[in-house]
Parts: sequence; structure tokens; C-alpha cells
Amino acid sequence: MRSSSHFLATLLALQIWPNNMICLLHQRFFFSSCRLPKKKSNAEHRWIARQVNDPYVKASHAQNFRCRSAFKLLEIDDKFRFLQPGCGVVDCGAAPGAWSQVAVHRVNSAGTDPTLPRGTVIGIDLLNMLPLDGAHFLSNHDVADPATHAKLPEFLPGGRAHVLLSDMAPNASGFRELDHERLICLCSSLLDLAGKILRPGGSLLCKYWDGILARQLQDKLCLVFGSVQSLKPDASRKDSAERYFLARNYRKAVNG
Repeated sequence: MRSSSHFLATLLALQIWPNNMICLLHQRFFFSSCRLPKKKSNAEHRWIARQVNDPYVKASHAQNFRCRSAFKLLEIDDKFRFLQPGCGVVDCGAAPGAWSQVAVHRVNSAGTDPTLPRGTVIGIDLLNMLPLDGAHFLSNHDVADPATHAKLPEFLPGGRAHVLLSDMAPNASGFRELDHERLICLCSSLLDLAGKILRPGGSLLCKYWDGILARQLQDKLCLVFGSVQSLKPDASRKDSAERYFLARNYRKAVNG
């Protein structure tokens, strides 16, 4: 569900393969088959400087995570422990796969520890994703498409998941209120998916951008979950409007 533009693909690559940084910057910012070299904008300079100095970016490289967002999920799960060995997890908007990496380890879906129950991790995204041991990726799939929903029970033991994860976001329009509304709509669509595949007592963790519609989303979640908390992990940049709703103890709506 993230932008498929060349620029964002470059940003993801910079986080995943830092050794290719110089080459990728050359390709993106300095060369064109039919134009003169283009000078980097101030925003691009600021982004590069922020990446170089970000401790979570450095840690993601050191620990072989596909991007820094892994630490947001690690931090939240360290506190609330909803990812347990043997759990079935559906990671919505999974590209490039950092949250799936965390889930694979926490639910033991790669069978790394033979003494623990083996879980299941399914990642869904409109983008292509590199394979990950212990995860089944549905690339080029829309998480809101009923056809995608129909496929998921094939991969989940008993046809049901224990946890739904969502770090997805819409393509940025440049208008904050519009982007906020679109992300709230994406989060709301997860309730339809929950009604089809989430086990009673299950959990949903979804990213949202703070704004006037956040309370409406929280109210919707409260109708079908026993508890709903708004979280801002330390790994989330302080100047970002992103927050996460952790909804637990799913109880299916009567009319669901």
C-alpha cells in the first residue's frame, strides 16, 4: 500500500542495502538518459542526513532488518506480548517485510526453535517483496480486495489468524488532512478483514496518522475489541504524526 514511485523504491533500497547507497544516489539524483544532471533538493539533503544519523537505521543494518520500522513492532510487542509462538499473523501492507521479519521470529514460523509451537506469517502488499524464510508473501495483492480475503484461509491453520498487523499507508498526496482521512479509511477496512479471518480474542495493531478522524476509528475498534490503546513507540520519529492503535480481545460484531 505504500508508494510505488522510483523515489520511494530508492529510499527502501537505501535502508535495506546500504552498501549500494552511492550507486543508487547516482542513479536517482545525478543521471538521466535525456536530461542534464539534477541537483539534489534541500528535502533530499535533509532526508539523507537524517538517515545517516538515525540510530534505528544503523541498528536495522546491523541486525539485518529490512527497514527501521521493525523496531516499532519489537518495542510494542516487548510490552504487550501478543506475538506468541504458534500464532497465525497477517501482515497488511507488508513491504519491504521488516514487520514480517519480527513476526517470523516471535511466532516461530520458520521453526527455528523445535521445542516451540510453529506459527504462520502471511504478508500482503501491492508491491513485490523479496522472499523471507518462514513467511508466505502475497505480492501484487490488495489487502482490501475480497479476492485477497478469500485466499488467506488457505494459508492459516483453521482458516483464522491470531493477529492482524498493519503498518501500511496511502501514497502521499501532499495534503495532510486528505492523507489522514485516506489512512483512517484503510484502517477501517481492516475491520472487514478481521470479521472474516480474526479469531475470537485476537489482536489488531494498525498505524494511523493523528487527526480529527482518529477518534472515529477508535470508536469503531471499541465496538468489536475489548480494549483499544493509542501508542507512540520510541522508534517512531518525534516529528511524525504517526501513532498506532493496539486493539485486543476481538469479539465479532453481532451483525458481522
